[in-house]
Amino acid sequence: MKVTCAQKDLQKALNIVSKAVKPNSTLPVLDNILIKTEGKKLFFLSTNLEIAIECSIEAQVKNEGSLTVPAKLLDSYVSLLKDDQVELSVNNGTDFHLKSKSSETKMKGIKSEDFPAIPKVEREGSFQIEGQELIQAVGQVVFAASSGTSRPVLAGVYFKLSGENLTLVATDSYRLAERKVKVSKSESAIEEIIIPSSTMSEVARIFEKSGDPIEVIISKNQVLFSQKNVQLTSRLVEGKFPDYTAIIPKQKTSSAILDMNEFLLAIKRVSLFARENSYNIRLEVLKEGKLLISSSATEMGEGKTEVTARVQGEDAAIALNAQFLIDFLGNLSESTVLFDIDTKLTPAVLRPEGKQEYLYLVMPLKLD
Repeated sequence: MKVTCAQKDLQKALNIVSKAVKPNSTLPVLDNILIKTEGKKLFFLSTNLEIAIECSIEAQVKNEGSLTVPAKLLDSYVSLLKDDQVELSVNNGTDFHLKSKSSETKMKGIKSEDFPAIPKVEREGSFQIEGQELIQAVGQVVFAASSGTSRPVLAGVYFKLSGENLTLVATDSYRLAERKVKVSKSESAIEEIIIPSSTMSEVARIFEKSGDPIEVIISKNQVLFSQKNVQLTSRLVEGKFPDYTAIIPKQKTSSAILDMNEFLLAIKRVSLFARENSYNIRLEVLKEGKLLISSSATEMGEGKTEVTARVQGEDAAIALNAQFLIDFLGNLSESTVLFDIDTKLTPAVLRPEGKQEYLYLVMPLKLD
């Protein structure tokens, strides 16, 4: 193999595929990135056996070939290069040479034959969605997924496809986030899938937040995300997602419309004193037009603050996890938020004011 490419293109590709590389003492080749040539393009592949990432760039290919190269070393080295053009070549089977105008280095690689085969996703369904829409939707739900492994379905993001309507849901049984988006070119015999939350976090990190479409190809046990020259393949989570709609309150006693930034800052202040109490804070909506937020006295002290609100309904109080509220508010781009309470024993519901496509539900804590 002997190719020449632009340093900035090489660095961008390595940054992307390196995200699937995790230290693996059992299979050392998984610490590497597979580099190969096809036509006038240079391809980069990585996998941790859970997900696989592929990226391609334009290159001047003089001799074709392939080799796997240590991911961390190569990524770090290329990021320190300042020359515009870089020449990559392989000698003696596993010697990887990288040469630029001002420097030259050699790295020891592993033969490409030892690299695991990337499974091909058999198309049983597909749809397209703008990159900006998908990445925003993922960011607004993925934090609510469980970080545990006892219930794998709760460690994933649930996708429900109905025509041109896609619903994303994540829950850890203590809070739930639901986001609805529009898709195009939807053709699917499979309407429901669960994708590992770790996969969705990587999707949000590697794909461009732009109007460029992301194609999602679905099979019974795998999913493929593709945008321009980048592809990510992942396994699916087996199992059935719980019927979450049954726990969404159908009524409310009190509703408050709040300035998002004021609400967020107030919760952050009070939460400083709630760490010793599992972030349990009290939120009391007063029909006179206030939201009182407080934490119980601990060794650190106690916090109390109030936020101006537009209130409809009766006075109501509930105890919630402050960190759960911060996670939600930190992912909002809207300036105002709707906060609904029914009783102290039923979940609180939050959403951006005037928008029905995003819903966040938080289970109540013990109210002192």
